Parts: sequence; C-alpha cells; structure tokens
Amino acid sequence: MNSNPLCLVLGGKGFVGSHLVDALLSQGFRVRLFDRPGTVFLADACREHRNLEILEGDFTSESDISDAVAGCDWCFHLVSTTSPRSSNLDLVYDIETNLSGTVRLLHQAFHAGIRKVVFLSSGGAVYGPPLCLPISESHPTNPICSYGITKLAVEKYLGMFERLHGLEYMVLRISNLYGERQRTKSSQGAVAVFLGKALAGETIEIWGDGSVVRDYVHIADVITAIMAAARYQGPERVVNIGFGVGISLNEVITEIECAMGMKVSRTYVEGRAFDVPSSVLAIDCAKRALNWEPSITFPAGVRRTLHWLTRYKALSRSV
Repeated sequence: MNSNPLCLVLGGKGFVGSHLVDALLSQGFRVRLFDRPGTVFLADACREHRNLEILEGDFTSESDISDAVAGCDWCFHLVSTTSPRSSNLDLVYDIETNLSGTVRLLHQAFHAGIRKVVFLSSGGAVYGPPLCLPISESHPTNPICSYGITKLAVEKYLGMFERLHGLEYMVLRISNLYGERQRTKSSQGAVAVFLGKALAGETIEIWGDGSVVRDYVHIADVITAIMAAARYQGPERVVNIGFGVGISLNEVITEIECAMGMKVSRTYVEGRAFDVPSSVLAIDCAKRALNWEPSITFPAGVRRTLHWLTRYKALSRSV
C-alpha cells in the first residue's frame, strides 16, 4: 500500500462523514470525499486542505462510483438514503438505493483494487426486538424495518465479496449516535432534535411514554472506533459500537434540562410500531479486538453538543 493511503469517504459531507474526514486529514491521510451535489459540507475548516479532494455524484450511478473508487486504498461507506422510520414507506426505493447501490460499489471496489471497506451498519435495526440485554454480535438478527434488512444484507454481501474476491471489510454496528454537527431538524437523532427544540423554546414531542431505552454513543468515540477498524487485521468482521449503557427518552430530557439549567416543555404521543422497547449493545468484542472503548459519558456528551449548537447558532446570526 502507498505509504500515504488514499481514503474514500462516501457521505463525507454529513454528520459522521465530516468528523471522519477531519480525523483522517489530521492523521496525514489523503482523502477523497464523495457526496451528493448541493449537500452542505459540515467541516468547513478543512475544505481547502491540500490532502482533500471533493467529488460530487450519485451513489447509485455506476460511472460516478467508478470515478470515486479509482486509486483508493480504503473505503468508508457511510451512505444511507433512508432511516428506520422512512424505509418502510418505500421498500423498493430502500432496496434499489441502499442495497443495489452498495453491491454496485463492491463490484467497483474490487475491480479498482481497494484493499478494505469499513461499513457503518445499525446496532439496533439489524437485531430487531432483543431476546436479551445487552445485545452481543451473536444475537439473532430479526429486523422489523427495511432499513435493518438492507443493512444486514449489505453485511452478507461484504462477507461474500471477501470470500470470493479477497476484499477485506469491517462492519461496525453503531448504536444511537449523537454529538456536534448532528442535524436538529431530522427524523432521527433524539439528542440533537430535543436540544434543537429546547433551544428554540419549542415543545419536545416524545413517541410513547418516554420509557424507550437506547444506547447513546458520542461521535468522537465512534470516529475513534472507525479508525481502529480500518487498521484492524484480526479475524473479527462484525463489531458492536456503543456505550453499553441504556438511557430512556425521559432520562435524555432530564439530562438536557441539567445541561441547560432549565425545564423544557414536553408532550407525549402514540408510540411507533418499529420502536423496540429497549436496545443496549454489548461492546466486549470492540474492547478486545479493536482495543477500543467509549470515553465520553452521556452528561459530558450532551454538554459538548449543547455548547456546539449554542456557538453554531451564534455564528449563524453573525454572518
């Protein structure tokens, strides 16, 4: 491999991608960022970096993906066109864009000589309703939304391409991500959405009674895990990445109130069928294989996210 590998980051302008681009550049890697035209790049500080190439295109276009993978050593696949909520609304679209698009990518990656693909899967959707907690990588996979099914299918295709073509890969099943740069106007990402509403003085809408429990992991810890997975040379291929602790939606709001020093308005609406009551990941494999474990506690992560949102809003008003 080139002493200064070229890393392709698919979806590099977004929440996870922009943080990963920052991390790769800071460690001396060359980076090719691929994303949709017109997408706002969230990491303006590195936009003009000498080791950064920005390539815009369509993930479902064979020619665009062929251009993207050319000459690259590592590929970080962060692209998803759906969410757990939206995926069931158009199953064919979910399959055609996410699954077919990824299979097309793997064909191109193999022919381009890419050495390794790191794929961000879902630490909740692929498992479905848990039979036991915490959920280990050996837990049965019974997705109840198309998002989880396509993520799981991608994992299987990655395994097939390694067996048939020698294309190395790592799958990171990520729990509930949150942190700086996460969009506050979104259908997912409770911490950012709740903080955005709280800062705007709006009422926070909670699906169900607020007892739904999730495993929240800060973006900085996730980026460390992604970097470790890229360098990993052992036998593991699928690894959970989370904090390993469950926090309810009501507890999320309580922590936001502590960080803001004030009460926030909330209302409860009917729960959603695809929301499992509790999802907490076992992260022993990540600790053992990747020598990784999360370092940012939930209270600290909420304060960091709040600080960024407050500063970002102030900067936006000054422009």
